[in-house]
Amino acid sequence: MKKEVLIEVITALMILLFLYASFSKLVNIAAFVHSMQNQPFPKWFATLIVWTLPATEIAVSAMLVFEKTRLLGYYLFIGLMSAFSLYIGAILLHFFPYVPCTCGGVIQLLGWWQHLVFNLVFVFLAAFGLYRLKNGAISHKIEVARSLKLTTGEHKNS
Repeated sequence: MKKEVLIEVITALMILLFLYASFSKLVNIAAFVHSMQNQPFPKWFATLIVWTLPATEIAVSAMLVFEKTRLLGYYLFIGLMSAFSLYIGAILLHFFPYVPCTCGGVIQLLGWWQHLVFNLVFVFLAAFGLYRLKNGAISHKIEVARSLKLTTGEHKNS
């Protein structure tokens, strides 16, 4: 599979995941607010999450669409998914006295271990895509620099 196609497939999966997650929260906002208020953290933080998380997921998805912001989108996606994974890890290690599931849609059918694996698969996919994206950009810059040297006559005849 060509590098560009692979990056596009990974990026599309990331966009779909965040758009699905954000819109499932917004479509059933009352349930999302209720589940956030039942989390084992302060109410002010729950209120902050209710309004910023779906907006952030949509913003990251938009960044992933455009080539100029895609790299930042990859970093933010990996950061958010890593944070979600750490939270699930804390749940599995019983750091909290109670934790209601706050996931929407099909993802709520997963158990905590399955959810952790699901998240980590996306973290690793995104990290691999980021690696390929960055290496492709570096290769492209090298090719452009070489072609500029050739067209300006700055190369050596060996």
